[in-house]
This record gives sequence, structure tokens and C-alpha cells, in this order.
Amino acid sequence: MSKNSTIEWTGTTWNPTTGCDKISSGCKHCYAEVMSKRLKAMGKKKYSNGFDITLHPDSLNLPFSWKKPQVVFVNSMSDLFHEKVPLDYIQKVFAVMNQTPQHTYQILTKRAERLAELSGNLTWSDNIWQGVSVESNTFNSRIDELRKTGAKTKFLSLEPLIGTLPSLDLKGVDWVIVGGESGPGARPVNPMWVYDILQKCEKATVPFFFKQWGKASFNPDQNDPTLNSKNDDYAKGGCQLNGRIYHQMPNSHRIMNE
Repeated sequence: MSKNSTIEWTGTTWNPTTGCDKISSGCKHCYAEVMSKRLKAMGKKKYSNGFDITLHPDSLNLPFSWKKPQVVFVNSMSDLFHEKVPLDYIQKVFAVMNQTPQHTYQILTKRAERLAELSGNLTWSDNIWQGVSVESNTFNSRIDELRKTGAKTKFLSLEPLIGTLPSLDLKGVDWVIVGGESGPGARPVNPMWVYDILQKCEKATVPFFFKQWGKASFNPDQNDPTLNSKNDDYAKGGCQLNGRIYHQMPNSHRIMNE
């Protein structure tokens, strides 16, 4: 079932599939893998396969039951464009999104080539936002694949940001999320990487959402009030940048957590 999400840039989650496997450096400390194993150990039926790709057709119709419009992160515990998720099942997920225009759906993938390959077989209603994850310049080509899709709103999740992005091209991009890595073994984010992305977004007039520094030690401002867990804008490692909080959204969209 869905739940109010602790992810700052969304409202709730919907997982018609679960499970994944690691394909790039950003996957090293995957939170979804850790959580899946924990839920399996707790006896949660949906996670009985652990982090193996599993389809959940019984979850497909869940968005029809939501009484209020939601901003929904689709597959927070998986990757909808994983090679083991059949096209006909992806089409079923899209059909639900097409039939519930009151909700806004946010999809993220690292499998940008398959996304571009299948895009023409999918119906991209206006309420579907498609994004790709790019953790360093090595994976910049994912943005080129995103541009090939029919998504009306295209966004980037530059998280966990573990390297500089000097070649970042924001042409055709509607939104950028940036975040440092958190948790055990987190790799530090260089503040200059973040400032550079912010400048690129401002120059291209692309909304910029800074999620977190990841760990307090990564934050260049140890007086950042959002380091305090009692602060309304608390984030892991704090989230102020240049003394400001950047929680910009595309199309002036507001996140709803009702």
C-alpha cells in the first residue's frame, strides 16, 4: 500500500513492482535494498522475495482508491524500467496513471536506454513526470536518453551526487533534484559540485530542489538550522545552501502529504 513519504520532493509512494539490482556506482548503498531485506525479515508478504524483481498486480489499482490528489513516487523500492519488468506490465502501470489524472506521478530510472526504447509504446499523459538518476559525469548520457521520451515533464535526480557534472546540459529538462549520500559509508558531496549545478539551473531557469547534504560533516555551514531534527525543514545533514532552502518545483507544483 502507499504511505506518506519521508522523501522531501514527493508526497506518497506506490510500488507495483519491488526489487532491483545494482548497475552503477550510485547503487552502492541502495536504501531500497536495505529496506527490502528488513521488511522480509519482519515477515512482510510483499517482500518475501527480498530484493529480487517481483511484480505486484494486486497493487495496480491502488491509486483509484485515493480520495485526494496525490504526488506519487512510482516504484520507490524498484525500477519500473528494469529488464525483468515486461513491457505489457509497464503498460498496465501507465494505464492506471493515464486513468487517474488527478494524481501526479514521478518515475525515476537508471535504465535510461530501455526507457527511451519503450517510450513510443507508452501513453505519456501530462500527469506523468519521468526522471533519470545521474550520480556523476560518467552517466551523463542518461539525460540524452531521457530527452528522447514522450514525457511532458522531464527531471533529473542528481543523487547521491558523488562526482562533478561539468558536462551537465539542461536542454529539455524541467526540474533538477540534488542530494548528498546518507547512511553508513556515505561518500561525501563536494559543495562546489552543488553550487555549480545551482548556477547552471539558474542560468537555464530550471527549478532546483536541494534535498540534503547527507551527513552533517558534509555540510559547509555547521550553523545550518536544518541540521536540527526539530526544525520543520530538517534533512539528513541539513539542506540549506548559501543560507537558503531550495525546494523549487516544476510548474509551481506543490507537494501534498494529506
